[in-house]
This record gives sequence, C-alpha cells and structure tokens, in this order.
Amino acid sequence: MDDSYISHSKGGTMFNGPDAVRLFQAITLYSGLGLLKAGIKPRRDWTMTKALHAATSYTGKPYKRTQADKARADLKVWIDTMRCALPVERDDND
Repeated sequence: MDDSYISHSKGGTMFNGPDAVRLFQAITLYSGLGLLKAGIKPRRDWTMTKALHAATSYTGKPYKRTQADKARADLKVWIDTMRCALPVERDDND
C-alpha cells in the first residue's frame, strides 16, 4: 500500500510519497506548459515537444505541438483527480 499524502503546516506544504510527488511534478509541468505557450522557456533544454511527451506520461494521450491547450486541460483533470484522491494532513500546532 502507498502511504502518499499532502501535509500543510505553517512551515509550508509537503508532498510525501510517490503519488504525492508525482502530483507535484504534474502541477509543475502544467505551469511549464503555460510558460512555453507564452514563449518563455522554464529550462534551457525544455521544448514544447518534451513537455507534451511528459504530459502524455500522465494522461496516456499523445499530443502534437499544436495541442498544448488540450494537454493542459487533460493534465488539469488528472491533477484535480489526484488532489481529491490523496489524503491531506493539516498541522495547526506550528
């Protein structure tokens, strides 16, 4: 069984476990796709093709370079689903 969860405290938010880390990666990819669409490269070697290939690893759907908006929409659905599936711990004592 996977013990992934999201933890919120005064110190910040932690993504614990493989599923939670994968969620954080997907959120970062979603933002990166938005930057690429606007003409900003998040990393020197990061291209639209690489970003869309990474999106395919989450959604299971292949994307062409012209389908960045579709990839972002599908990725958003995956992110929202995972956010609902993972337990959230809140530490109000910090």
